[in-house]
Amino acid sequence: MLLCAAALASCDKVNVQSITEAPPGGTRIKFANFGLNAPSVNFFADGTKMTAVTSGTGVEATTGTAYGSFGAGGYYTDIVPGQHTLAGKITATTDNGVAIANLPATLEAGKFYTFYLSGFYNTTAKTSDAFIVEDPFPANFDYAQAYVRFVNASPNASPMTLFAKNTTTAAEVALGGAVAYKAAGTFTALPAATYDLSTRVAGSSTNAISRTGVSFVAGNVYTISARGDMTVTSTSATNRPFLDNTANR
Repeated sequence: MLLCAAALASCDKVNVQSITEAPPGGTRIKFANFGLNAPSVNFFADGTKMTAVTSGTGVEATTGTAYGSFGAGGYYTDIVPGQHTLAGKITATTDNGVAIANLPATLEAGKFYTFYLSGFYNTTAKTSDAFIVEDPFPANFDYAQAYVRFVNASPNASPMTLFAKNTTTAAEVALGGAVAYKAAGTFTALPAATYDLSTRVAGSSTNAISRTGVSFVAGNVYTISARGDMTVTSTSATNRPFLDNTANR
């Protein structure tokens, strides 16, 4: 049976959890709705609800996890290791319970994972793309550093490298190599500071996506995820290219 099912929480990007030890007796997973134009969803593993949102009266709301958000407040949820089918199911009254993605996955004991709804939502078929990545945290953790990695969840993005530029010293470093759609880079140690972030494709000096003034705190671990439609040029559109910053711990 799955553990900690139906964790009722709102989406909050600043929550962190301790990940210094492997989950006792199981595995941990978090869920993100990055499907472009996708409806709000609750996340399921097999037939068990893993995330939901409470209303002001204490009952489950129909809002679910909206596009650009993580379920369960960004926290990891315990799940028994083994084979599962992970899904995002519509929470609205219309099409309630329809799964817009089903992804079979084998989860190994003691590991951490993130499941992403991604791609372009098909309003006719009511389907979205999805993928899962492992979150392999550093074995020799240095609490004097922050750790940052890059996940590419933008369906029409070329492989990109994440760069971090210190806003005080102007020193810029690449955080790993190029990362293709549905893939993740490695967690890289970075001195605690405030950075301007950008992604670039190989051979280009032009920023594909950028975000300024992102603070990384020593002893914390972060995932920077690219989402959105790379053809959108608006700086305010919901589906514009965007770099999401979510703390893993």
